[in-house]
Amino acid sequence: MQATRARPYLLCTAVRATHPLMFFKRAMKPAAPSTGTDVLRDVVQAEMKGADPESARIVVAVAGLLASVAHADRRYTAQEKAYMHDALQRLDGLTAEGADAVCAVIEKQGVTIGAHNPQAFTRELRDRTDIELRREVLEVLVDLAAADGELSLSETDLLRRTCSALGLEPQDYLNAQQRHREKLSTLK
Repeated sequence: MQATRARPYLLCTAVRATHPLMFFKRAMKPAAPSTGTDVLRDVVQAEMKGADPESARIVVAVAGLLASVAHADRRYTAQEKAYMHDALQRLDGLTAEGADAVCAVIEKQGVTIGAHNPQAFTRELRDRTDIELRREVLEVLVDLAAADGELSLSETDLLRRTCSALGLEPQDYLNAQQRHREKLSTLK
């Protein structure tokens, strides 16, 4: 009697051929959802058509650091949004429409992007850019943090770590911060 008993998983070869994991009656795992950084990368690549991949990676890294700093104090103010938009428009290869698209991604998924390991962004910049560009990026990040009129402890902590991760000296951070010394929350 056992010999005549059919094995249902063997009878359904069409399903098994198209879904190999169904052989053992396991469900297919859904694709992992895209992270904020993945969405940011996709938008930058779409907006920088024709640009070399290295330039797009640098823009993603800068935008990721901007998102990290903007959300470091858990407040993303209108002043920070405006400054970020202006900073993104200054990036070589990114159009005004591209800056709008990147800002929209950061508006929607900035917390997720900011929670992503900022060292991944700094590593990209350290490996692909010269020291002068990294200093300029640090100055832009400090200006962004101060755009809302205050440099919080969480922002200064992130900026110091970012400075070090970019391969810069502490004096580079102090030079960038000097213009905003009166905005430091630790001095108020």
